[in-house]
Amino acid sequence: MPLSLSNAMITFVGAGSMAEAIIRGLTSQGQGDPARITVLNRQDRSRLNALQQTYGVSYAVEPADKDGAIAQADVVVAAFKPKDAIEGITALRPLLRRSQLLISVIAGLSTSTIQSILHTTDQPIVRTMPNTSSSIGLGATGLSFTAAVSEEQRQLAVDMFSSAGIVTVVEEAQLDIVTGVSGSGPAYIYYMMEAMIEGGIRGGLSPEAAKQLTVQTVLGAAKMVELTGEEPSQLRRKVTSPNGTTQAALETLQSHDFSAAVTKAVLRAAERAGELGQAISTQASSQK
Repeated sequence: MPLSLSNAMITFVGAGSMAEAIIRGLTSQGQGDPARITVLNRQDRSRLNALQQTYGVSYAVEPADKDGAIAQADVVVAAFKPKDAIEGITALRPLLRRSQLLISVIAGLSTSTIQSILHTTDQPIVRTMPNTSSSIGLGATGLSFTAAVSEEQRQLAVDMFSSAGIVTVVEEAQLDIVTGVSGSGPAYIYYMMEAMIEGGIRGGLSPEAAKQLTVQTVLGAAKMVELTGEEPSQLRRKVTSPNGTTQAALETLQSHDFSAAVTKAVLRAAERAGELGQAISTQASSQK
């Protein structure tokens, strides 16, 4: 039987917010079978129990049971924090089979570093860059694959992350800029929203009204881009009447280099992702 979300055994090693977002997507869409999903972490049994109660997944706490869940899985999702990446992947090394798909959601960690830690280039590996909006089914995830990933496994990975939003397949070298655009991107929008709300309050609105108007404005603007298919620049021009209120506001933003600052922020986030990955790679090399 072809491997698919309905029959794949999936083990999450790490039970943080991103792992939960993927689990929520898989189970809420009815594509993934909760009985075939197992979640592991170091020692937080209450967290594992909460995930079981919420999504119907299984969990393991005893070392032998953890090892068995990893060894028997078709897909192993490495959801470690970057600081725990080397130790976590090293622990996976004796348990993984070459037929298993290893999916990394570890920011900045390259597949070459993972291969170095595993002492093999034959392990099928998917490197991902999801974002926090995956937790509500509106995520944006970048995926890249090593050469060992089969077509069946590629489709399985795409289906997994599509359950929590949209998926864009890119070359691995582009994943750092994906981090800059969509991985860190929600924070830029929240920052903008904070400023809009503050402006509304300073102008006399109640905090509740300022927040409500800001949230709906952001939702509406994003939906306009999606539904009309027009470029943001086109929609901006349509809203901007000569010598009107919007033009006055945009001129103020331009005087503070708003556009340049956002572009620089995206590029700096991408650069930082590369730095974090290099730090892990250097650490892994020193431990050989």
